[in-house]
Amino acid sequence: MPDKQEIEVMLPPEVAYNEYARYRALLQAAGLQPGQADFVHLRKRSIDARGRQPLVRLRADIYHDAPPADLFGPWFRFPDVSQARRSVIIVGAGPAGLFAALRAIELGIKPIVLERGKDVRTRRRDLAALNKEHLVNPDSNYCFGEGGAGTYSDGKLYTRSSKRGDVSRILRLFVQHGATPDILVDAHPHIGTNKLPAVVAALRESVREAGGEVRFDTRVTDLIIEQKRLRGVVTATGEALEADATILATGHSARDIYELLHRRQVLIEAKPFALGVRVEHQQQLIDQAQYRLPDRGQLPAASYALVHQTQWQGKQRGVFSFCMCPGGFIVPAATAQGEVVVNGMSPSRRDSRFANSGIVAAIELEEMDLRQHGPLAGLRLQQEIEQRACLLAGNTQVAPAQRLADFLKGKVSAELLETSYQPGLVSVSMDEVLGQGLAERLRQGFQNFGRKIPGYATNAGQIVGVESRTSSPVRIPRDRDTLQHPTLAGLFPCGEGAGYAGGIVSAAMDGERCAEAVAALVGTR
Repeated sequence: MPDKQEIEVMLPPEVAYNEYARYRALLQAAGLQPGQADFVHLRKRSIDARGRQPLVRLRADIYHDAPPADLFGPWFRFPDVSQARRSVIIVGAGPAGLFAALRAIELGIKPIVLERGKDVRTRRRDLAALNKEHLVNPDSNYCFGEGGAGTYSDGKLYTRSSKRGDVSRILRLFVQHGATPDILVDAHPHIGTNKLPAVVAALRESVREAGGEVRFDTRVTDLIIEQKRLRGVVTATGEALEADATILATGHSARDIYELLHRRQVLIEAKPFALGVRVEHQQQLIDQAQYRLPDRGQLPAASYALVHQTQWQGKQRGVFSFCMCPGGFIVPAATAQGEVVVNGMSPSRRDSRFANSGIVAAIELEEMDLRQHGPLAGLRLQQEIEQRACLLAGNTQVAPAQRLADFLKGKVSAELLETSYQPGLVSVSMDEVLGQGLAERLRQGFQNFGRKIPGYATNAGQIVGVESRTSSPVRIPRDRDTLQHPTLAGLFPCGEGAGYAGGIVSAAMDGERCAEAVAALVGTR
């Protein structure tokens, strides 16, 4: 008998999600009885809802002797870099910045992480003030603070960017720092907003315990540039910090950094992005449509991914779902007073009664006022729509909203549905918020999505505006091989804010790549 058998089975959810029943079913598939295997290692789990009844596909290894010691991969160890000869400034403590710091430590370089916001625990008070009192702290909110925008999100860890790095390494680092091992198994893993803060804090402590620095309430306001080389940065307190290189990992909403780069004549470029709304339904409606069952039972809250090519004034533009949050909440993601921005998040159990998703349309360069605003044209378009949303909704964090069928008919809703959005909603014509072109594209998208998901495009759903921070409207260019800025040596643009990532895992991998590029440039110990 071989030491290990690899098996793949399709099981009903009530078996797949019951540990003992699953164990017996896997052994049976391998032709074994209980007690005939030393260890069963579940390698992958995914849901197949295409048939009349949803099934769960499992892949597992059954060991007839003790499993290998490195079954879950190596445990990461970080050397002491407190006295390292080389150092790197990392601006931003989101996934790109934190994983860049850990990789720099592995390579013998001391990271100095500067985060404009607060540590993850203190940050909660500012989020409470934002939700309850409508007070936006421009340095500490859902976008800024330890862990970045990803800390208070669904915590999705699915990415198509596997060519950019080792996805399994990122997931194992998350598990080492407190994430559930289920993320190593699930086809679409997520951590959940309730568990991410502790994981983020553990990542930070690994940096500090290895001799790296992490500084909060430290906003970068200027650059130290000498002979076309970035020597370091200046903070809001006037402190000048220098290092061998600087990784800029500020996230997609650090508008002041784009303004700074533009003012200091550091090359940046306008880039396409996407803009739209959040749509919210009862989770039960999505479950019943996706699983075709009256009750989802043991199955997780259902999600969806939708895309449609629309036509507007002879131009083809994509409309698609973005950051779908089953069993989640809509949250206020503004980074300044006078703007309304929404985003979605969900806890690890995804047990809210609501499902929400961004539904956004692609915004191309030709739709931006490049002549007037140059590389900041997309940023200005974002601001214009966010500020209009705020104004039309009453100049607080109350968000404009419209029931979905009413939006399709161009009718202001007489009343709105119950919502997960804490600051509250006000009935507004979303055409006035979005403008005719964007609204029409979204209508075409929703009409198509309603044909794909029964009940979706009815007044059982409502749209909430605006979902505008899908990605950065600015790209900070870098050399493909060295990852260094083409005109400012020593600067390594990184992650979502620079235009090179689109989620937690891809940002983390990009952070690691930038740390490796720094090591290639400056050496290590």
